[in-house]
Amino acid sequence: MAPAPERQLTVRAIVTGFVLGALLAPCNIYTGLRIGFSFNMSIAAALLSYAWWNGLHRFGAAKHWGLLENNINQTAASSAASILSAGLVAPIPALTLITGHEMSYPVLALWVFTVSFAGIACALAVRRQMLEREGLPFPNGVATAETITEIYARGREAASRVRALLGAGVLSGGIFLYGAFIKTLPNLGPPANWGFKAPANVAAQGVERVSWRALGVELQPSLLLLGFGAIVGPRVGVSLLLGTLIAWMALPEQLLARGWAQPALGGLSWYEVMLEWLLWPGVSLMVAGALTSFALSMVKIFKAKLARRRGRYVDTDPETSAADEAANAPGGARYFSKKWFMVMVAVAFVSCVVAQQWIFNIPLWLGTVAFGLSFLLAVVAARVSGETGIPPIGALGKITQVTFGFLSPANTTVNLMTANVTGGAAGQCSDLLHDLKTGKLIGASLRAQIVAQMFGILAGSLAGCAAYLILIPNPQEMLLTEDWPAPAVATWKAVAEVLAEGLDTIPDGCGPAVVVAVVIGVVLACLESLLPPRHRHWVPSASSLGFAFIIPPFISLGIFIGSMLRVIAERFWKHWSAKYLIVLAAGLVAGESLAGVVQAVISFFKAGL
Repeated sequence: MAPAPERQLTVRAIVTGFVLGALLAPCNIYTGLRIGFSFNMSIAAALLSYAWWNGLHRFGAAKHWGLLENNINQTAASSAASILSAGLVAPIPALTLITGHEMSYPVLALWVFTVSFAGIACALAVRRQMLEREGLPFPNGVATAETITEIYARGREAASRVRALLGAGVLSGGIFLYGAFIKTLPNLGPPANWGFKAPANVAAQGVERVSWRALGVELQPSLLLLGFGAIVGPRVGVSLLLGTLIAWMALPEQLLARGWAQPALGGLSWYEVMLEWLLWPGVSLMVAGALTSFALSMVKIFKAKLARRRGRYVDTDPETSAADEAANAPGGARYFSKKWFMVMVAVAFVSCVVAQQWIFNIPLWLGTVAFGLSFLLAVVAARVSGETGIPPIGALGKITQVTFGFLSPANTTVNLMTANVTGGAAGQCSDLLHDLKTGKLIGASLRAQIVAQMFGILAGSLAGCAAYLILIPNPQEMLLTEDWPAPAVATWKAVAEVLAEGLDTIPDGCGPAVVVAVVIGVVLACLESLLPPRHRHWVPSASSLGFAFIIPPFISLGIFIGSMLRVIAERFWKHWSAKYLIVLAAGLVAGESLAGVVQAVISFFKAGL
């Protein structure tokens, strides 16, 4: 008698993924608005659920938590955590800053769920082409599959990883809460007299000297920044440091002397007044680099496809296609009926178009164009993410903003929210395909994963929107400040304003700086694409370089130090780093993020009393 198949889509798998997703989604909302980065939560969710359920199993209080069941859990949790790609840290707050339009919690959650549901439909549409016919690597999905498999092969080591994850989270969150509620922890930085003498026009306004610390060149007691630095690595860290040296230490004196920036008077911070000018070259550098990298990636993919058609590439595993066909046939692990797929597309289409018209008064024909464009861009996003592991959400968002800038000129609501649909759905699609890659590698059921993703985006919509509204109750006063730099919001807002109002929105002196930034962005992206892989890490990241113009210097410095700690750890403790470094870093990020959400919740309820 054949053994019973391993359980996958169980109630506890869905509930566990739902709960973990609801906890982890606010972490990404917090970090996305605060430092502009987010983190894939798949491995953290897999480790935490493994520790919980198999801990109960050892005491006879629960059944064994199997590998495939854990995969359903991490699929739901990671889908929830990636909810920020549906607009919560970019177009939605940008719309509020420009127009004052704010959505209530039910409407916001419905909108975010609708965009994310379209992303699931897009992922189903391109799945077979990307995962099976072309076999794109989807590196995050491969890493998750390898980690989950290793967890079940080496249970004792998995337990030590869980302890490291939880310990780092408790330490990071504890330090944050201590500084928030008990005693403010000091920042570290250069002496107050280090800086530059104020130009004559500024000195006449009563400011004799500008210190580096006033400009934000200091270190804050944030383990979250060290954790992110360890995750993103030295190339991003050094690029952020270089951008900080240029934007916040070399340029301010010249900007003040020429009158292009004003001193921080009347309670304003130096970050806010400098950002008004630095925003534009920073955004230009990021957009130019992202679009150039995107274009070059598409050229490479197109060339590879042509080469395959000409027979240059030979399939080294002739059984692969037959195995894939069997898995996708009725009754196979990856079978999903065309009828249900068409139902999903129809529901996604109607809900997206109606939601755009109902919430934002976007004409039905423009809503239809936005939905159709989301499927086209999903192909692009899936290809780029499948090759590199990085979904090009920023670049796709800008392409859509420009497209609708022509279709509906001077309408910032149409510009931002149609781009929210297309960029958000395409970004969510590329994230979800990494989960499906994991499932393909470990033999999971596609239907079960799709159900898990639906529950995941529901959890993410409910928890992520609640976190956003609690963290940022007043976007127009709180965002684009030193506490909440929200770099993605700044980028989307800047592009929308230029498309609506023209170049008159750019401050004095920014024109030449924007041109230089665009050239640098294009050159760096070309070098990164054209150089051999062993030399690419020496090329500064255009996105990170531009990022440093927009975020406060202390964020860049913290991430840089974290990246250097990773270099040291990998140099002297290579084996230990391979097992524990990313897990510890994830714990530092999640711990402080959750603590930040807790602080916001407490402040929210205190304000209501």
